[in-house]
Amino acid sequence: MVWIVNILYNLVRLYSFILVVYALLSWFPGAYQTSFGQLILRIVEPVLKPFQRFNLQFAGIDWTVLVVIFLLNFVSGIILNALLLLA
Repeated sequence: MVWIVNILYNLVRLYSFILVVYALLSWFPGAYQTSFGQLILRIVEPVLKPFQRFNLQFAGIDWTVLVVIFLLNFVSGIILNALLLLA
């Protein structure tokens, strides 16, 4: 059971890293038009799209990625702790 928790934990970390890469790509004009940028978009857009409805832009910064990373880590922490308790 512990190895499942380890795999899930690492997947959440990897996805969080991909979200950070997505945010960093926004600093470079045309970065989303590259093949790498398109790959990142296909990975993160399904998760970000529902949160972009809430208009999480304050002080000229889009906080959607940060909110998604926070929620992803919060929910995964609850699930992983529950799995560890069941083991």
